[in-house]
Amino acid sequence: MKFSVRRDDKVMVMVGKEKGKIGKILKVFPKKQCIIVEKVNMVKRHARPSPTTGKGGIIEKEAPIHISNVMIMCDKCVKAVRVGYRFLEDGRKVRYCKKCGEVIDKV
Repeated sequence: MKFSVRRDDKVMVMVGKEKGKIGKILKVFPKKQCIIVEKVNMVKRHARPSPTTGKGGIIEKEAPIHISNVMIMCDKCVKAVRVGYRFLEDGRKVRYCKKCGEVIDKV
């Protein structure tokens, strides 16, 4: 399945208790259609001390969010936008902002 979001994209959460929060995508899970966003959807987990991790205690970490609940942030618009695809003159397929037409893929 093809998604319009990739790792290191800046996204805004549109639905749920974290609505309005902005963060960077840390990890994408294509089979589950979920992503992990930096400092969003934080959960607390109780961990037992182990030789590999060191000490135990209450660990706070990010939980996955479904891809349909986030939208990409456009750098030019500074808003959450829909994404389209187009081909450049050199033949590359890139994502672009549907509001202002700015190319999102800078590489």
